[in-house]
Amino acid sequence: MNEVTTVSQILGRDHFDMHSESTPCPVVRMYVHVVYTSSGSAEKLAPARVIRHTVINGWEDTVSADDLSARMDRSSALPLWAQLHADLVSRIAAGEFSDGFPGEHALTASYGLSRHTVREALRQLRNDGVLVAERGRATRLADVPVIEQPLGALYSLYAAVEAQGVSQHSIVRALELRQDPAVAATLQMAPDAPLVYLERLRMAGELPLALDYAWLPAEVAEPLLSADFTHTALYIELDTRCGIRLTGGREDIAAVVPQPAEATLLDLDERTAALSIRRLGHMRSRPIELRRTLIRGDRFTVSARFSPSEGYTFVTADSLAMS
Repeated sequence: MNEVTTVSQILGRDHFDMHSESTPCPVVRMYVHVVYTSSGSAEKLAPARVIRHTVINGWEDTVSADDLSARMDRSSALPLWAQLHADLVSRIAAGEFSDGFPGEHALTASYGLSRHTVREALRQLRNDGVLVAERGRATRLADVPVIEQPLGALYSLYAAVEAQGVSQHSIVRALELRQDPAVAATLQMAPDAPLVYLERLRMAGELPLALDYAWLPAEVAEPLLSADFTHTALYIELDTRCGIRLTGGREDIAAVVPQPAEATLLDLDERTAALSIRRLGHMRSRPIELRRTLIRGDRFTVSARFSPSEGYTFVTADSLAMS
């Protein structure tokens, strides 16, 4: 490069961490090295990595990181800490930090932000329960809770998630009347009988947990069409609006590879298996609910107890008929 470029010109005022303090003040020297790579033309050089070297009263700290400063829009009305917070959440969801979460200095260098800005974004992530900071230990990602459900119990996924201390909500994708001859046959109804169809993306915290598809006879479940299933359980609404409480049923659980569209909704790699849970719920002897739940295998587990005297109880291998 022919002309001399100052550090402040490279990084901008927001990128400095130096603060005036009362005398005596620490001696701070900061050196920023921008390593350039060619983009195919001698006239166009793009910074690939930023290496920051800081000396404070003889103590040295060198940080080398990918240059992610372009992800920060300084013309936006959204504060820089909020932009950093959003970008880190996106990267966490994509599984980028499986080997460890970067420290404050590394984030400051790679995003070209002040320590104050980085600290505010990290504080929000800790408040959200995404990060865990403990004295004497590096900041780390919080463990993703695994929802555990015993076999042989009539349960609500809503209640199972809440019991783990995890907030949950649903994104309702469909709530309407439909006709489906195969489902109607399973529910012991006429082929053209109207059915209440409910489809939801179930969220545990901020991460997707399951896709839920449920069919119920409209003649008893039609009041559900006016329910808001954003933060409630199907069984709660079925009881309060329709006066129906399930008394039992059957589930078939299988490991499956989700269809690409379903994998995208669940934020799963297309090759990653999930659990497919098919349930036929009864009120006494009448089938009331036919449900298929596709649930992330890494966030849900089923458990069973056995004893020498009772062992397991097995059912026949035929699976529930569903469309």
